[in-house]
Amino acid sequence: MAHNQTEFLLPRALSRKVAVAVEKLSAATGAESRGAIFTRPEVVDFILDLVGYTADKPLHQQRLLEPSFGAGDFLLPIVGRLLAAWREAPNSGSALDDMADSIRAVELHRETFQSTFAAVTGLLAQEGLAPFEAEALAGRWLSQGDFLLAPLDGKFDFVVGNPPYVRQEMIPAPLLAEYRSRFETMYDRADLYIPFIERSLMSLSEGGGLGFICADRWMKNRYGGPLRKLVSREFHLKIYVDMVDTPAFHSDVIAYPAITVISREKPGVTRIARRPEINRAALAELADALRVVPLPEGAVTVREMSGITSGAEPWLLESSDQMALIRRLERQFPMLEDAGCKVGIGVATGADKVFIGDFEALDIEPDRKVPLVTTRDIQSGEVQWRGLGVINPCADDGGLVDLREFPRLRSYLEARREVIEGRHCAQKSPANWYRTIDRITPALAKRPKLLIPDIKGEAHIVYEGGELYPHHNLYYVTSEQWDLRALQAVLLSAVTRLFVATYSTKMRGGCLRFQAQYLRRIRLPLWDSVPVALRAELSDAAVKRDMQACNRAAFELYGLSRDERAVLDGNGE
Repeated sequence: MAHNQTEFLLPRALSRKVAVAVEKLSAATGAESRGAIFTRPEVVDFILDLVGYTADKPLHQQRLLEPSFGAGDFLLPIVGRLLAAWREAPNSGSALDDMADSIRAVELHRETFQSTFAAVTGLLAQEGLAPFEAEALAGRWLSQGDFLLAPLDGKFDFVVGNPPYVRQEMIPAPLLAEYRSRFETMYDRADLYIPFIERSLMSLSEGGGLGFICADRWMKNRYGGPLRKLVSREFHLKIYVDMVDTPAFHSDVIAYPAITVISREKPGVTRIARRPEINRAALAELADALRVVPLPEGAVTVREMSGITSGAEPWLLESSDQMALIRRLERQFPMLEDAGCKVGIGVATGADKVFIGDFEALDIEPDRKVPLVTTRDIQSGEVQWRGLGVINPCADDGGLVDLREFPRLRSYLEARREVIEGRHCAQKSPANWYRTIDRITPALAKRPKLLIPDIKGEAHIVYEGGELYPHHNLYYVTSEQWDLRALQAVLLSAVTRLFVATYSTKMRGGCLRFQAQYLRRIRLPLWDSVPVALRAELSDAAVKRDMQACNRAAFELYGLSRDERAVLDGNGE
């Protein structure tokens, strides 16, 4: 078949290991392993409208790139619009002559490529093209290969699609190393859609526009920093549409998606819309509102914000009133850890079924186990310990204990050695096969601390008096300066929620990520500056778990005006 000729040949400079890894991914059977999420047709049309890929323009004279076309959710509507525009164009020639260079579309997965190739040729034939023309056009447009490695000819006026959402753990090591060497945004634990966005942006012609729907995590979290810096340096974030709690896809996704339109032009204001109704009429009307110039006075569904992109800084896309409050607090107060607090995360073992069990029943030496607190222990808002403990193989000097000195621990671990050695950390360091992923420091258990679950709809801050060691799904805050009960009231308040909601990525169901990187963004006055009466008010509010009292005391602590209190919707009067 003609489309076999369109497959990308990997550049000879690539190692055999990389080529094998690409071939393995091209044959993967599970949609999840390929990061395949399918977009609803009305959302596809919405994105095409937003980037200006509309049939009233001479689309056959422009170029469009689709970097991961999958089953054709974007590609088939694109072809439909292209054909409609071509037919309306004066002096149009043959389909092959006029449109051969109009589309470049890439798909890695071999079976998906073949089925979508057939769908494209079928659509072209249905639209009246001769079979040889349909086959030849599809052969020019579609390529099977790795978008991140394949050669691309020239620049593009449009790049659209839904890039694959694949975690680094799913990418073979040689291929991951190759990606890292090619893309400056492949930073920290960046998922695969990050370099997809980078390469797509760099493929835009001057004035060209990218329209993607994908996870919004990169807009705020650590690994998105280099990509945000690239956008800030060379592009314009034109449109942002928050798709939280909308059925944008044919299946549920954990992370919230967003639609971004980014153009290769001088930066300017950003048009923002939120949670659109997913039907064709509503989306078509919203697309018009997002693109009309100037923005009509009194526009309700669309607003404009400037200065969203600023180097690698997180994109703050909340209301202007909330941003003004955040910026005021950031100018006036130090960050949490600069105010004498420390943020950490509990222990990860790599094999909880081995290292964690009933504290009393764990048949090891008493000083080799530590009482453990988990999220289930604090669901009520207070600690209700269920009796779990964690095994501590760590010596006080920083290494591991000598198992010959702890015969009961040695017997316990040897009986479970196969499971323990199967962990990645044990395979990397066979001599230290029984270490936990994180070092355990028993002194932490004895320190009073505030415990915070990672994912919650609201702040869930629990005081623990200094008896238990936190599990890895709990963050903790300790302080040598702040009274922890008073600090608990601050962290339970609407001020803290504003900081976390502003900087955190959101999850399905409206939950926020109370992770260390976001907790550290919270601003906090120095303890010495807090009046004695207010200290007592904060502490009393936390002990009683009176949320309104926490808000009242926190609002006074930060000196919030009546208008600023209204921004937080807190009952602080």
